[in-house]
Amino acid sequence: MDKYVGKKLDGRYLIQELIGVGGMATVYKAEDIKNNRIVAIKILKDEFSQNSEFIRRFKNESKAIAVLSHPNIVKVYDVSFGDVIQYIVMEYIDGITLKEYIDQQNEPIDWKTAVFFISQILKAMQHAHEKGIVHRDVKPQNMMLLQDGTIKVTDFGIARFSNTETRTMTDKAIGSVHYIAPEQARGDHTDGKSDIYSIGVMLYEMLTGQLPFEADSAVSVAIMQLQTTPKPPREINPDIPQGLEEITLRAMRKEPLQRYQSAEEMLRDIKKVNKNPDITFGYEYPEDEEEPEEEENEDDAPYAKYDEKADKKRSPAFNIILGAVVSLVLCVLLFGSLALLHSCEASNTEAIDVPNLVGQNYSDVKSNSSYKFNWDIINVYDSSKPEGEIIKQEPEAGSKKVKENAVITLTVNSSDTLVAVPYVSGEPEETALAKIKAKGLSADIIYIEDEDTAEEIVRDTSPKAGSEITVSEKVKVFVKKTVVSTTATVPDLSNMTRDQASEAVAAAGLLFDYEYNNDVDKTAETVIGQSPMKGSVVQQSSTVKAYVAKGVEKYKVLNMTTLLPQNATTAVDVRIVVDGVLDESVSGTMIPSEVGQLTYEVRGSSSSVIYVEVGGQIWRKYDVNFVTEKISFAAGTYTPSSTEPATSPSSEPAAEPTAAPATEPTMAPIQTPSDMVNIEG
Repeated sequence: MDKYVGKKLDGRYLIQELIGVGGMATVYKAEDIKNNRIVAIKILKDEFSQNSEFIRRFKNESKAIAVLSHPNIVKVYDVSFGDVIQYIVMEYIDGITLKEYIDQQNEPIDWKTAVFFISQILKAMQHAHEKGIVHRDVKPQNMMLLQDGTIKVTDFGIARFSNTETRTMTDKAIGSVHYIAPEQARGDHTDGKSDIYSIGVMLYEMLTGQLPFEADSAVSVAIMQLQTTPKPPREINPDIPQGLEEITLRAMRKEPLQRYQSAEEMLRDIKKVNKNPDITFGYEYPEDEEEPEEEENEDDAPYAKYDEKADKKRSPAFNIILGAVVSLVLCVLLFGSLALLHSCEASNTEAIDVPNLVGQNYSDVKSNSSYKFNWDIINVYDSSKPEGEIIKQEPEAGSKKVKENAVITLTVNSSDTLVAVPYVSGEPEETALAKIKAKGLSADIIYIEDEDTAEEIVRDTSPKAGSEITVSEKVKVFVKKTVVSTTATVPDLSNMTRDQASEAVAAAGLLFDYEYNNDVDKTAETVIGQSPMKGSVVQQSSTVKAYVAKGVEKYKVLNMTTLLPQNATTAVDVRIVVDGVLDESVSGTMIPSEVGQLTYEVRGSSSSVIYVEVGGQIWRKYDVNFVTEKISFAAGTYTPSSTEPATSPSSEPAAEPTAAPATEPTMAPIQTPSDMVNIEG
């Protein structure tokens, strides 16, 4: 079970279930006991709790949303940034992500529906931009879609205030590569127009059913964002109004100054198309005029001329990219030279046909020393094939000849493959199971009572729809089903003996099993836990397992009594120190002659050193050996020394149960009465 489920944060937020997992945080459904409402709590993951960059981003999100108040932006109710846990309390959204909705359609979304969604997003972004907030991670995964069609913008984790510095190196560009603006991919300045570009990509995806740029790697997609012009949407879906295509492409212009300059401006055009689908805008994008070339003086030809005007025109981003290109060229030349040398050395290696690896187990192929290749692995899952089986290879067997150390891409059947949980809420049980199975996942059906859900209809899943899990994990599917007589309620076995628990389980029509726990210091044969938990409704003849204490006592408790000096009539500090630890339950300021004696407990299993200090001086010291005649933890007895005095001795120390150790802990000096004498046992 998740460590937070069932816990109460700050005595107010009762965590009910995990509903989402992100890169830096987990999201839970919780009950706000104080305000009697359901909320979502976003908790920073433990591994990032000491990472200043992730804490900064987490706090950024809370600051960003805190200044926003819009019906299309998720609300923030509370934040907490303690030393141990950092969390944000937000509005709970019962819906699916826009990305899930797009994937469910398997075809382009009707343009009027797409316009309806985008209009809400533009209104939310206009509000954020007016407050100085740039989202910088606008994508359908961060848009929640409610059942009534309302869009809620979420996840401001990498948002920033528009007046802050935003230049970063290219390798630190943030956001999702399929949706980020070209300037964001380069690491240049970002502002509201960067969010406009991302909105344009989302509109393109809804209208065409596909992303404008797809490639095998994130780097390739980023390069396409910088250099490639997207295919016009009407070439993919002719049903799109021409004016809406113009809006989409204008929002996706590479140059920020050629895009819509605000969400409000784009929304105005959207409204025009919605009112008149035949409208066109005729947007033109003139290319920058080229400067006429200066005639080159033959005398100056060998030297590079300094062009002050051109140098001023270059932006910092240009200089960064220029430096990166130069570095790349140098690397290419260096590695090219090394590759040339290597190719010369390997030229004598004979090329061989690509072997047929499909159908073999990857572990066997990997350990086969006769295969001298480099493997590039792609994990997928097919329940009809054995775990680890190679399903596909590239290049295919016999398609070409390759040399030693060539790269061969293998598609391997693996249960570690991550799969998104499908959205099945509101579906009949059989339909939901079919959708989950189609994803390569398995499910556990849990029947519940819910007056708001129809009979045999799915109420929810755990993990929530959209969460990524491995195919080896199961999805819990909660289905409304009226409890019938074939079910039984699990009894409460707490504080019962094993025999009593067995009888109670049998009386409920269930089977009993138990397991001993050797580590808990509880009464022998006492039930200390059970599974399923009490009150659970299960099928009759199901097994209830009890966890029973073995009755192992790790410690013995010894009651000890020490007489205090009767001639000490002034209030002083009296301390009982056991193995260097102060026993606060009996220690304190007192008048020894009036108290007379102290009685206290000592717990242990082998040996202990006990100091009784009066006024900062050692009055008694017991070197306790649990197997001596004087003190025996095994028997639970203690015989005090017969020489223990009633008053402070003048010179000779009193006899103690055992000899004192060679070295004693240093005691902090405390002012004491003149008639007290330091006694060493």
